[in-house]
Amino acid sequence: MAKEKLEIIKEANLTNNCPECFNQDMKITFYQKHKYGKLYHRTTNEVSNKIKCNKCGSVIYPVNWTEDIERIFEYYQKMVTPEKASIKFTALFYILIISLVILIGVGIYLFQSGIIQF
Repeated sequence: MAKEKLEIIKEANLTNNCPECFNQDMKITFYQKHKYGKLYHRTTNEVSNKIKCNKCGSVIYPVNWTEDIERIFEYYQKMVTPEKASIKFTALFYILIISLVILIGVGIYLFQSGIIQF
């Protein structure tokens, strides 16, 4: 089974007031989802975000956002450039494919030379 990991694309400090504690020390973080398996590494198009207050430690959900926070969020969202969705195969995948091709080649050779008959 593939493991999923959120990798950080961009982080930025915000100087807006926290709706919980009214402190001006918040951080916005954008993440991109990556899936790691034994045979492949896949980068997806899914981008998520989180705004957290550094003072009180609370996560600021969109329901609690002020107009200023929404404006700043839209600004940083335009600046985020995620990696393209792609898939990269691991060495294990290539070893299995090469082994399979060699096995099929040996089978065809033995069948044509008359050692194996059906």
